[in-house]
Formats: sequence, C-alpha cells, structure tokens
Amino acid sequence: MRRRRFLQQTATFASGAALGLAGCGSGESRAPLRLLVASYDESVGASIGDQWDGVVKAFEKKHPDIQVAVERVPFAELDATLARRVEQGKAPDIAQSNVFAQYAVRDLLYATSDLFDIATESDFTLSLAQAGRVHRIQYGIPLMASTPRLFYNKALFARAGVEGPPRSWAELRTAAQALKASGVPTPYGLQLGPEAAEDELYAWLLAGGGDYVTSSSYDFSSEENVATLTWLRDSLVGEGLAGRSPARLNRTDAYEQFLRGTIGMMLAHPVLMDTADRMKLPYAHAAFPARKGGAAIPVGINDWLLAFRRGGRREAASAFLSFVYDKESAASYGGGRAAALPVTASGAEAVAEQGGRLAEFIDQLPEARFQPTAMRSWPTVRREVRAEIGGSVQRGGSPGEVLRSLQARASQSETSARS
Repeated sequence: MRRRRFLQQTATFASGAALGLAGCGSGESRAPLRLLVASYDESVGASIGDQWDGVVKAFEKKHPDIQVAVERVPFAELDATLARRVEQGKAPDIAQSNVFAQYAVRDLLYATSDLFDIATESDFTLSLAQAGRVHRIQYGIPLMASTPRLFYNKALFARAGVEGPPRSWAELRTAAQALKASGVPTPYGLQLGPEAAEDELYAWLLAGGGDYVTSSSYDFSSEENVATLTWLRDSLVGEGLAGRSPARLNRTDAYEQFLRGTIGMMLAHPVLMDTADRMKLPYAHAAFPARKGGAAIPVGINDWLLAFRRGGRREAASAFLSFVYDKESAASYGGGRAAALPVTASGAEAVAEQGGRLAEFIDQLPEARFQPTAMRSWPTVRREVRAEIGGSVQRGGSPGEVLRSLQARASQSETSARS
C-alpha cells in the first residue's frame, strides 16, 4: 500500500461528456455494472474512492439505464482479491489491477477493440497501449500513468559546489561525492527496498543499455545488466554514496527523506512536486542520465482497468469506459495539480496547451518502457526481484550471481505459467 502513497495522492478522474456509445442493450442484464477498485489509507490525502463516486454519479446522470456498483478493497489486497473472485467464477465487470496477462491468455477479458470506437482506442499513448498487449492485442486499459525523473535539491547542490544535474554516471558519482563531502547523509537515494525495487532497478538497467526482457523472454543476466549492478555496487554503494542500506530504502521513505533535505538526488515521480512546493523546497528535476551521457530511456508505470467477459456486460462496460476516456475529459487525468499523467494523446495535448510543470514528464511518456506485465509470470518474478536485488549491490554482493539466479527462476516461472 505504501508503494502508491505518493503516486495516488492527488490523481484525478474526469467526468466529461460521453462519446454516445450504446448503453445497456436489450440482451444485457439490468443488474448494476460491478466495478472493483483500490482504496487507500488516510495518508493518501485526496480520496480515490470519492473521485470514483463523482465519475459514477456523472455517468449515471447521462446513462440512467446503467447503474454502477463500486466496490473498494485495500490496494495491497487488490490483485489477490481479483484473482480469488475470478477463480470463484465471480469476476467483476470492470476491475483495477496491476496485472492482466494471466486473464487475457484465458480469454477472460474483452479486448479494447471490443470496448472503444476506433478514435478512442487509437487515442491511447502508444507506449501505454503496447504495454497493455498480449499477442499483439490490447487488453490492459491504462490508468494513472507516471514516469520518473531525477529530482535534486538545488540548495544542497549549491552548498556542495555542484552546478546543475548530472548528465552521465560519471557526473552523478562526482556530484554524489561532493554532496557527501558537504555533509549530505544520502547523496543519491537508491530505492531498492521491497516497496518498488523493480522500478528503480529498471531505470538503471535501461540507462546502462540493458533491459528485463527481450521480445519474448526474460533477460536478467545480460552483460549490460551485470555491468550496471557492478557499477552501482562499486562506484555508488561501496563508496557510501547511496545511504546506509539501499536494500531497505523504500520509495515512500526516500520521498520523505528528500523532503527533509537528507537526500541530495533521487528518481521520483511528479506527485512529489505538490508536497515539495508546499514546503518551499528548492528542487529541480532532469532526465535520468544514461551511463555514457545523455538522457536514458525513461521508465513508465501505471495501473490497468480490465473488462471481464463473464458477466456479458460488454455494451454497458463500453459505455462506462468510453465516458471515462472521452476526449473532452482526458486532460483531467493529468494537469493542474494532479499526480497522474494523461494516458491519451488528446489529454497530453490539452495539458501541453495549458502549460505547467508536467510537460517534461508527459514528453517522456511516449518513449517510456514499462514492466513486462504481458509476461504471465511477472507477478511471481516481481516478488523475486524485490526480495533479491538489493543485496546484489551491497558490499560483498554478487550482481552476476543474483542476476543469473533471477534469470533461471524467471524462465522457469514463465515456462510453468504457460503450461
């Protein structure tokens, strides 16, 4: 749950005009459309549940023949609850989830082409649409997208004599050394704790020329990946430039430390800006640097909405989802003080026309690469990554050994998932 505390803090859903697709057809049940979504703890601030209520209320006013019943479960229990309902034959009509491949390959989901007209379906940002595909068919409907950038404390940088953000790993290491010499406890906040280690890891692997996967299989143990983790172990962690224990540093804790001025620089999502602005923290952000210089390939994250076939509510689900993703309301998925980025091209254009601080994050999203959610074994592999990767960069850690072990287990998990 803490993994999403910041990402979900102010994410906003829109209640714009519908596209006018058909409502509940004569052959469909008149029972309420069942919507399963996540709920969050009090630390979130803006209530996601209240915003879903607003969307549903506006939708039902425009579509009085379709009622929507919203069920909320704690975010940490969301995927397990959905999996259990599916196995019990009680899948909701629409559900929020972190994963979708295991349902798509069993033909349990409607494809986006079953739900949206061509204009709406083609409006999704291409990188997000591609991340939601299984066997070249899109089943995952992107929700609340984000992409991180390198945030840095300008006051700490100035005190350490560092001019501007690092543009390569060598410059990042030099900046970290200067920050350490000036008394900053954690020059670079390396977030390899179990909350979201896979996101921090993926950013470094991409920046080092590697990846998690090839076109159809895992690729943890590549030479590029081993070289990246070896550099982190020897040039960052081993020199005391990443705090006391990166293997225990979770994203939420890192954000809090950055706001207190004890972390000099770190990967962070746009949601951090709201609190930093309220605290009048002197910060800036830049593209994460590639190993030899320039901007690295960015990482993207998002949740998904899934529409299940079991209830036979295609037309009602189509009407509701088309309402949520209508072009007139797409800009409300980002912009202003929202934490999430637009997931559609029209939404991105609308936010860009408004100007503001999300522009550089939005510009990254089309080039972003996402976690391999199309791999059926990814939920299992993700747990392995979170448990193992932090130790590989500690003093005495063995990046090659850990990555080879992850590779073997990930390959076996994928083989089992496909059998």
